[in-house]
Amino acid sequence: METRILNESEVYELLSMEACIEVVTRALTVASEGRVENPLRTALRLPDGSGLLGMMPAYLASPRCLGIKVVTVMPGNHGTEFDAHQGAVLLFEADHGRLLGVFDASSITAIRTAAASAVATGVLARANASRLAILGSGVQARTHLQAMLAVRPLTHVTVWSRSKENAERFVRANRPEGDLEIVVAATAREAVRDADVICTVTAAEDPILEGDWIAPGAHINAAGACLRRFRELDSQAVARARLYVDRMESALNEAGVFGRFVPDFGRVVA
Repeated sequence: METRILNESEVYELLSMEACIEVVTRALTVASEGRVENPLRTALRLPDGSGLLGMMPAYLASPRCLGIKVVTVMPGNHGTEFDAHQGAVLLFEADHGRLLGVFDASSITAIRTAAASAVATGVLARANASRLAILGSGVQARTHLQAMLAVRPLTHVTVWSRSKENAERFVRANRPEGDLEIVVAATAREAVRDADVICTVTAAEDPILEGDWIAPGAHINAAGACLRRFRELDSQAVARARLYVDRMESALNEAGVFGRFVPDFGRVVA
């Protein structure tokens, strides 16, 4: 069996958002049944603090396989032509250890992260949720828009970015067909006003979403803070929420915004 190699454009061509949502649903189900081995990721940090090399291995019982994502995380790439996450995913069969595939990690990360948010939204958000707020305007903003459209009947989308120019560019590039309205908000507070679903997809180290701004019953996909020092939500927003995480160990060790609240297991569901 030959090793399959897929570049970025090929992954985007072959892996639709709808298909990825189905795959992520199955993977999360297997994980909830305890049939995975998923150690905490390890990282080699650059001496100047500008980025890191992350290594994320895993074993999945169904379908039985081994894999690892090796990726660079460069927050300084936000707002540039370069993706903040770049690297490769290696897939092995688990019987003899043969390498089955080498796949571009940027595209998989973009689609898979948003697909996981879609699974959460499908389970947790109100069925009639129609107003979406996106805080951020990069790659994850684009794929999260696709993912939310796949699971909820959206009629209105508001986008905010720390760069108004980037937000306006995002709206121009991602304006869908049909009756969906997508507009730029001047502030994050304005963006989330009356939102049913909020997606935070930034590299913010200080909170950009405050608890006072969030409408009762809103669902939040806090997807952007991938390093412990990053925080997109303020303490009040977290304190008001019921927290759902895909993996408790990761939340305890890697999610800086939740660190002081996660030990209250009564409000946290893995």
